[in-house]
Amino acid sequence: MPAMFSLSLHPESTSFLLPLAMFAFVSSVTPGPNNVMLTASGAAFGYRRSVPHMLGICLGVVVMVLLIGAGLGKLFEAQPQIYTLLKYAGAAYLIWLAWKIAGASGVDRGQSGHQPFSFWQAAAFQWVNPKAWIMAIGVVATYTPREGFFANLILSALVLGLVNYPSISVWTLFGSTVGRALRTPRALRTFNGVMAGLLLLSLWPLVAEHV
Repeated sequence: MPAMFSLSLHPESTSFLLPLAMFAFVSSVTPGPNNVMLTASGAAFGYRRSVPHMLGICLGVVVMVLLIGAGLGKLFEAQPQIYTLLKYAGAAYLIWLAWKIAGASGVDRGQSGHQPFSFWQAAAFQWVNPKAWIMAIGVVATYTPREGFFANLILSALVLGLVNYPSISVWTLFGSTVGRALRTPRALRTFNGVMAGLLLLSLWPLVAEHV
């Protein structure tokens, strides 16, 4: 079996894990669409009801890393219009989500019929999330060794998923704390408006391409 397809891992080949874990932590914990949405979800629904949202994010980025490493990146190089379409679809979806967050009126304990993001919605959202693409491409292109590539790719994806969950949990916990502290509908509407504004601000790199 060729070396690149080998699933054996040697001790010296795992030296990339610490730098990868550091990258995964920094890229996961810094502000972005996922974290803004989790903060709003924590404020509106609480931590427990936001857990499927967080798990879906983790699955989404893990699958994205695996598929990019398996050759999806080459498809986008050959057909750049597919990536462009995903990018603008993602921007439109983020604008719609910002509008929904801005219109949320307060803490929802299940009585209004509104629901947090489901597991599968959160996983699917990663494909239109610009920051998730940057993270996944960075993991594959920069941190995954070429020798024993597919074994290391699986390991890289697992490390990203494991580091991602506690990192994004910080934002959900923050939102949950804010949701308990802001007891008036007006205060919560203001907070949601700020979150919506930050979500729109995350689109600045896309806007900057055309400025």
